[in-house]
Amino acid sequence: MKKILIVLVALFAMVAFVSGVVAQQTPETPAAAPKAEKPKAPKAMHFKGTVAAYEAGKMITVKGHKDKEMTFDVAADAKIKGEVKEGAKVTVTYKKDGDKMVATSISAAGAKKETPQSQKQK
Repeated sequence: MKKILIVLVALFAMVAFVSGVVAQQTPETPAAAPKAEKPKAPKAMHFKGTVAAYEAGKMITVKGHKDKEMTFDVAADAKIKGEVKEGAKVTVTYKKDGDKMVATSISAAGAKKETPQSQKQK
């Protein structure tokens, strides 16, 4: 009987000390300081189609699959590859900025190179 009583007292003492340690919070613990959320960078998206309207350095309207038309503001530092003009096939890489879509890159499809056979037919 004494052994059981000693074991119970020892268990009670351990529980009391452990619960006291767990209840303490130090500034280093994550629960003490709220976690600062990292702002998520806007995901880059792509849109392919034919240029319907283009104003260099300002805006571009592209007509895509199933006549879906999208208008983008062109970023000041946007990378432009190829000759962008009305009727050209382009791929626009863009990011959403609030309710606006901002083009960060515009790639025009290159003109097809003439083969020696097509040159002979002329």
